[in-house]
Amino acid sequence: MSAHSGGIDNDAGGGPVRHIPVLLSEVLSALQPGRGQVVLDGTFGAGGYTKAVLDCGASVVALDRDPNAIAGGGPMAEAYGDRLQLVHARFSDLADYAPRSGLDGIVLDIGVSSMQIDEAERGFSFQKDGPLDMRMSEAGPTAADVVNTLKASDLARIFGFLGEEKQAGRIARAIEGKRKTERFVTTRDLARLVETVKPRKARDKIHPATRIFQALRIFVNEELNELAGALFAAERVLKPGGRLVVVTFHSLEDRIVKRFFQDRFGRRGGGSRHLPVTEQDPITFEPIGKPLVVVSDEEAQANPRARSAKLRAGQRTDVAARNADYAIFGLPNLPVVSAIGG
Repeated sequence: MSAHSGGIDNDAGGGPVRHIPVLLSEVLSALQPGRGQVVLDGTFGAGGYTKAVLDCGASVVALDRDPNAIAGGGPMAEAYGDRLQLVHARFSDLADYAPRSGLDGIVLDIGVSSMQIDEAERGFSFQKDGPLDMRMSEAGPTAADVVNTLKASDLARIFGFLGEEKQAGRIARAIEGKRKTERFVTTRDLARLVETVKPRKARDKIHPATRIFQALRIFVNEELNELAGALFAAERVLKPGGRLVVVTFHSLEDRIVKRFFQDRFGRRGGGSRHLPVTEQDPITFEPIGKPLVVVSDEEAQANPRARSAKLRAGQRTDVAARNADYAIFGLPNLPVVSAIGG
């Protein structure tokens, strides 16, 4: 799910809908849903994309790893009947929920939702003190488990790559020193520690802990691997002519989507599409519209959390899906989340 939701707007057609999702008209233009089609929304969230696709006449299989999001979709499921199937699942497993005949479209909205950020008990934000949790699925190791368990060198790699934090090493060593006498329990515990290492300056646009919290959230939820897995799964289950539309909010996520499409468009390594494509690199997707669509000034002003959103899209060819080669993404070798103890 992404950082797109705001307050709750009651809608008679599908129950409560939390704000209009980012780049909605652009998503629908790229997706082109219609009657008789089956579209998978891999990041249901507050149901904004799902409702818009349903209103175009298509049926929707909607996935979300957050059980609260699925539970919140009950009124919409009642309103649309058998045209909407809600599933509590990770979007990397989307192939398990696609019909045998394949999908006409897939939309993915990557990142953390405003609903999660705004709930202190979920522990995603240092702006509201709560347990240091950050789990979208509410299962598995928490962010507290990570900072209280991993050695400083591993924490530094997580903060440096996933948070692009320049003082990753210093902060990681400070965490390792602090937890010898006191474990990190709340979001405020961690934010205060980061501030002691990296005091906020008047010219700073963001809080010193912002990148650390971002890195922990991405790591705890395995977001980059999840995204990569979802892209490969989409390639397997989209029909010829089926459309894949992905909205990202962070440079790391956008880079993964960009590399996937470049590779599948036959443009890996910056090559020209006019050059012959080798048998080893068949074209499995064709570009849809502009290579990159960004939020308008008007939308960014109306919804500041949407300002960094980027949309990329591709249309499936009739060529068989290729092997899932994660090496194309250049993902770092980080600790395995599931192996971290509490």
